[in-house]
Amino acid sequence: MTFLSTPLKVGNIEFRNRVFLAPMSGVSDLPFRQRSWSAGAGMVVSEMVASAELCSGAVESQMRINGKGLPQHVVQLAGREPEWMARATEIVQDNHADMIDINMGCPAKKVIGGYSGAALMRDLKLAMSLIEAVLKVAKIPVSLKMRLGWDETTINAPELAKKAEEAGIAMITVHGRTRMQFYNGQADWDALKKVRDVISIPMVANGDIGNLKEAEECLRRSGADAVMIGRACYGAPWLAGEIAGHPFCQNLGHYICDHYRAMLDYYGENTGVRHARKHLDWYLNKHAKGFYSSEERQDLVTARKPEHVLTLLNSIFSRDLGNPEKAA
Repeated sequence: MTFLSTPLKVGNIEFRNRVFLAPMSGVSDLPFRQRSWSAGAGMVVSEMVASAELCSGAVESQMRINGKGLPQHVVQLAGREPEWMARATEIVQDNHADMIDINMGCPAKKVIGGYSGAALMRDLKLAMSLIEAVLKVAKIPVSLKMRLGWDETTINAPELAKKAEEAGIAMITVHGRTRMQFYNGQADWDALKKVRDVISIPMVANGDIGNLKEAEECLRRSGADAVMIGRACYGAPWLAGEIAGHPFCQNLGHYICDHYRAMLDYYGENTGVRHARKHLDWYLNKHAKGFYSSEERQDLVTARKPEHVLTLLNSIFSRDLGNPEKAA
């Protein structure tokens, strides 16, 4: 047993280990989270849910807060207006969420353009008003996810983390980049230590962690209590669980086909086929690179008939992917 495989208490919740799946828009939908949880992730978090859209009854937002089949249901909320954040919190609680995570780290232009996500790190007064609005109505633990700051001249994660803890936040997650870095360069795990030094609640480190060695090095340098895995899980929903000590040992072809069918069931065939394409491409690139033709890849990510996609997947992943001589 490693430190990462031990439980972590956050408020009144105990997560079974310390390797978490990051909330990723367009990626960590319910089928993906179900598979990550089943593979042993300590915590899985929903895609970011826009609070105002959720309150207006938007179908996509309603789908994002679905936690069916998950023993522990964590929903991430984003917004810029205290009223909508508070109302969204009540909706999420009514939907049986176990914890709420507030997004102040998303670097996407469409998010920061609305003064949400990482843009809130430029206005800590507004940021705190959102946190306080959520905490006022929350009956479940609330966590906060942020970046180091807006840019290298405004590294204010320690200040925001300290204020958030004083307000009642139960856990802090920090991505080791500024917003202006987006995903460029290397995540600064050492800089996370400055956040750890000013808070006593659990801290989660995020950014450029893709295996056990990197996770342990990040913990050593940051002083974090847990790690959160994001982009490294593309094409590997099981990765967080694997790092936590649960080796993936399923038939890969069967696993991918099952994931594909689950997405069709969740979204409906027409929408599901489109949403699944990026996942299929990630699976190919990560696990079968060099063992399929460009024509097969193109066919796989453009086909509209699920039966044809499943036939292609079974063909590609039934090959001996460890033997180049048997590649197509």
